Amino acid sequence: MRIDILTCLPKLLESPFRESILKRAQDKQLVTVQIHDLRDYTTDAHRTTDDYAFGGGAGMVMMIEPIDRCIQALKAQRTYDEIIYMSPDGELLTQSVANQLSLKEHLILICGHYKGVDERVREHLVTREVSIGDYVLSGGELAAAVLSDAVIRLLPGVLSDESSALTDSFQDGLVAPAVYTRPAEYRGWQVPPVLLSGNPAKIEAWRHENSLDRTKKRRPGLIKED
Repeated sequence: MRIDILTCLPKLLESPFRESILKRAQDKQLVTVQIHDLRDYTTDAHRTTDDYAFGGGAGMVMMIEPIDRCIQALKAQRTYDEIIYMSPDGELLTQSVANQLSLKEHLILICGHYKGVDERVREHLVTREVSIGDYVLSGGELAAAVLSDAVIRLLPGVLSDESSALTDSFQDGLVAPAVYTRPAEYRGWQVPPVLLSGNPAKIEAWRHENSLDRTKKRRPGLIKED
């Protein structure tokens, strides 16, 4: 997989891709992540990527020209499955969306900033818009990192135990069950005996019931009514 991220603040994205699973995935050449500075696609001496909004109002708007130039340069090299704009009013990022995107080969992520991008970017260049939640960040960089993390960890070979991703929260529409590790007793707090029983069938049944119970209490909206 290849992910190209378009931003006017590339340094905001340096750290997330230099540590942990995302770094290992790149080291294994399972994914290529390229960060593109939109200021490199401007034509003026000040490397301007934003301007005042037509009609007035507070805040600046990201210009279409640098974004389009960058996208066209990338598309000249390969075909992209999705060109995604990270937007607070896009479709909500869910595990299902991450699963879908993990099957793609080439993605472009556009990071908005200021008051957003010129609407023509959304109308003519973008194929999909994704939000990581109903709130507003200073820019799309952190959202792009979140989306990338959610997708990359699903790629075959990224996790040392590939079955781990299949048991994550939301993969089956439920939150994950409680997990425990050693010691089995700490300050009088006990690990559920069934998890120490060595009986796989009973352990799996307990985990399913625990997952269902936790979902009902913590995220009841995930439970589908018959």
